[in-house]
Amino acid sequence: MIKVSVFYPSSEASTFDHDYYRTTHVPLCAKAWNPVSSQIDRGVDGPYVAAVHFVFDSLGAFQGAMGSPLTGEVMADVANYTNITPVMQVAEIVEG
Repeated sequence: MIKVSVFYPSSEASTFDHDYYRTTHVPLCAKAWNPVSSQIDRGVDGPYVAAVHFVFDSLGAFQGAMGSPLTGEVMADVANYTNITPVMQVAEIVEG
């Protein structure tokens, strides 16, 4: 299993609409990429204002998802909820 995490670093100038992210953006991602699961984190303390974690069956499934025709729409939607440049991490789940 592969976990793809997208982190949004916090700064004084950052803006982030958590409601839009939860109700519109992440569902758009799920529609575009069809992950096994997704989980949203709302930062309380630490370097990130928010994060999302998508689980895929394999690295190939993730790579195929990125080729979805809706990926461009997902990327264009980022400006609707934040001015933060997200940081992505792809990891292999080794225990669970």
